[in-house]
Amino acid sequence: MARRQGPGGQGQSGKGQTGKGEGGHGSRGWDPREADRPRREHPRREAPAQEAPRRTGRPLLYGFHAVAEALRNPRRVVHRLFATANAAERLAEMVPVSRVPTTTATGPDLDRLVGPDTVHQGVVAEVDNLPSLDIHDLPDDGLVLVLDQVTDPHNVGAILRSAAAFGVTAVIVTDRHSPEATGVLAKTASGGLEHVPLVTVGNLAQALTLLGERGYWRVGLDSEGSVALEGAVARPPVALVLGAEGKGLRRLTRERCDVLARLDVPGAIKSLNVSNAAAVSLYAVGKALGRF
Repeated sequence: MARRQGPGGQGQSGKGQTGKGEGGHGSRGWDPREADRPRREHPRREAPAQEAPRRTGRPLLYGFHAVAEALRNPRRVVHRLFATANAAERLAEMVPVSRVPTTTATGPDLDRLVGPDTVHQGVVAEVDNLPSLDIHDLPDDGLVLVLDQVTDPHNVGAILRSAAAFGVTAVIVTDRHSPEATGVLAKTASGGLEHVPLVTVGNLAQALTLLGERGYWRVGLDSEGSVALEGAVARPPVALVLGAEGKGLRRLTRERCDVLARLDVPGAIKSLNVSNAAAVSLYAVGKALGRF
């Protein structure tokens, strides 16, 4: 008996009418128009992003060393900590046990928080300022640095880094004409801000007078000083006084110093950047006092 033909001239039991035809395209069969059409991908579902960090008015620290030392410092109150994923891993290696949980943020988020030109290294902390040490609390055998209107935060930060390296007791600054002890200053200090207390005074001349009354030998650094620095100190306590770049020590500051001393250098240029001068001077004074 002849097999009955279907509408397409193919037996009803042929593969063309089965639920799965050649090529495995299902019941609708293969459409040649689909051959060159790009395959449509389903969009990936991303995890919802955390809310971008916003300024609250509190001081900000940034950079690995500045933030790591702040986290290690029990006197430093840290409210919030933001970091990119990679930076958080590195920070966890530097500070294995953190007092503050890390909120993951993107680089652009941190740029908006601290400024687009800031080198934050992917980590930012929102903190409280450290309490200022009172000048009356300085020890009787200390070595202190006194800054006379040094306003550049890079210079003050570099001075604090050297001060921490050479075991300086404190750094005295004025409440005016001094940079904020956060941001660029803290990053340049590379953690030194957490180790060297700042003493903020309203009147530098009066502060130097008080130091003199407490027995501090006050040495003003001046390129035209009458004696070489290494011969200007004999015993602690010592206050080493440095002036702003270009201006140097002001008149009243000079008058409150016991001696004006110079750094003798052999090269053609006799003056140094104030932060470099601080580092060299601290080494010379430390050697003269037998501190190392």
